[in-house]
Amino acid sequence: MGKGSGFGKTILFGEHFVVHGVPGIASAVDSAADSVVKKTANGIKVTDERTGAKGYADKKKLQQLESIERMLKAMNLDPKTVGMDIWLGGNLPGFSGLGASAASSVAIARAIAEEFELTFSDEQINDIAYEAEKAYAGNPSGIDNTAATFGGLIWFEKNLTGGENKIEQLSIREPVEIIIGNTGIVANTKAMVEGVGERKKQNPEKYGAIFKQAEQLAYDGKKALEEFDLRKVGALMNENHRLLQEIEVSCNELDILVDLARKQGAFGAKMTGGGGGGCMLALTPGKMLQEKVASAIENAGFEVLRTKIGIQKQ
Repeated sequence: MGKGSGFGKTILFGEHFVVHGVPGIASAVDSAADSVVKKTANGIKVTDERTGAKGYADKKKLQQLESIERMLKAMNLDPKTVGMDIWLGGNLPGFSGLGASAASSVAIARAIAEEFELTFSDEQINDIAYEAEKAYAGNPSGIDNTAATFGGLIWFEKNLTGGENKIEQLSIREPVEIIIGNTGIVANTKAMVEGVGERKKQNPEKYGAIFKQAEQLAYDGKKALEEFDLRKVGALMNENHRLLQEIEVSCNELDILVDLARKQGAFGAKMTGGGGGGCMLALTPGKMLQEKVASAIENAGFEVLRTKIGIQKQ
């Protein structure tokens, strides 16, 4: 029996923009997907017991099976001959925008490696999870699986020519409380990514200017995080949400939750992940502020995850 885990993540700066080579900042959260794998004689069976948005597991099922096939091939295992039971659980809910697919891919890859007595470094697990992520995102940036594998706070730049991505571990003084608010809408990340790419082709001048702003935000965000200027981080998050609205990846439900969090005193709030549903993120340092914002969102009828950013891999 093999076991593995992968962190959930939230993107502080740069979702969608990172796909096109703009730097982004992601953080692992204090919640993870866990997997247990057992060899069997008959095919591949997945039991998904993660909590989350209604219908998440069902809507992602075909993508999940494709991701496991991609993963096995990357591990030099034949999906047609390998038999195993895969269990998925953990305290990371299956909300769109939390990197749930990447976290589960990392967890499953680690569990398979242990059960089949294969040795992979974290870097190799990250590569395997990236291959699995193609089933969910089509052209993934790589930021989700990197955060899921390594934990902590990550500066990420995608190499658009096929070389190695730039990954830099950032550090902050201490983990910081956040809330994740879930719209309840299961988002299609692949469709959202493709939509941005198409609109960028059709409006190169408009999108070029927005992407330059997003790049500057990432550098400003990095500086503010390193200086632990959380008010500045929050203000920059607000600006990042405005840019995401401009590239048409937010939605009414996300905007409602972002506005609600800000009115309750969150330092900053924005959508996180692919958009079109899924989740938003609010920076809420301290348990009291975290609870105030979380309760307001729950009272409005939405699910909330109370967690922290800046969690390091053990």
